[in-house]
Amino acid sequence: MGILDKLKERLSGSDVGAGDASEVTDYVELDTNASAEKAKIVVRPFILDDFEQIKPILDVLREGHTISLINIKPLKDKDLIELKRAINKLKKTCDAVEGDIAGFGENWIALVPSFARIHRPKQNAQQQEVEGSAEMQEE
Repeated sequence: MGILDKLKERLSGSDVGAGDASEVTDYVELDTNASAEKAKIVVRPFILDDFEQIKPILDVLREGHTISLINIKPLKDKDLIELKRAINKLKKTCDAVEGDIAGFGENWIALVPSFARIHRPKQNAQQQEVEGSAEMQEE
């Protein structure tokens, strides 16, 4: 029994030593809630009635966590010059933040920040190239 007692003592002693070593190690506590909120992506609709209404759209684009879907029909029906001015401002800001902008349908524009891109079918791109070259030949 003396040998078994010594063996138990050594085994239990090594377990305690290993337990003490793991308790002494340093660690860094991370705040998981803050990073989870920033990682969320929001899809937000906007209605563009007036040129001044592009400010909140530009603000969320600069933040970089929002995909904006913009209904341009009210401004299109009201004033085409203001609509072109608003779209140019949206394009410039989109280029500055390395985002992407595209129209879909006749009355909607999608605006995405740099983490996303808008799919453009190759068939439409080829068709536009053909139409563009035909216009160049006519001139």
